[in-house]
Amino acid sequence: MGDSRNDDASGDALHDELRARGYRLTPQRQLVLDAVEGLGHATPEEVLNAVRQKARGVNMSTIYRTLELLEELRLVSHAHLGHGAPTYHAASTADHAHLVCRTCGRVIEVPPQMIESLARTLREQYAFDTDVRHLTVFGECVDCRECSAEGAAKNASSES
Repeated sequence: MGDSRNDDASGDALHDELRARGYRLTPQRQLVLDAVEGLGHATPEEVLNAVRQKARGVNMSTIYRTLELLEELRLVSHAHLGHGAPTYHAASTADHAHLVCRTCGRVIEVPPQMIESLARTLREQYAFDTDVRHLTVFGECVDCRECSAEGAAKNASSES
């Protein structure tokens, strides 16, 4: 029961925030925000698929316009986790940077403290403040690295 009251409170806060900026909380806006919150990191297409589970008539342009508005209102944030569309996540989640494995696509969320020395160096040497929520570092996760090492070892042993 306490969860529904918390949801009602956050829904009321969202209503108030939108109203203060001259917007209404339409069912589509609520569905998009719910989808982003439920999916974690989601592309606009994934958000559309989730929203269409509840409202078939929603189209991609509605999703993009709504995500843009929700980001302007600082209710969602986006990051580029690859060459495709950006992914969105709820602004209510803790700040984090992203580690993305180029091999398997795994996304690891990293707390800001882990990159604080980089952020501090950028601030001190370049007078540049880092937006951690948009920071993405590409590389290879431990699982893929181990698979690559095993594959290389097998190839080396079969060649001898």
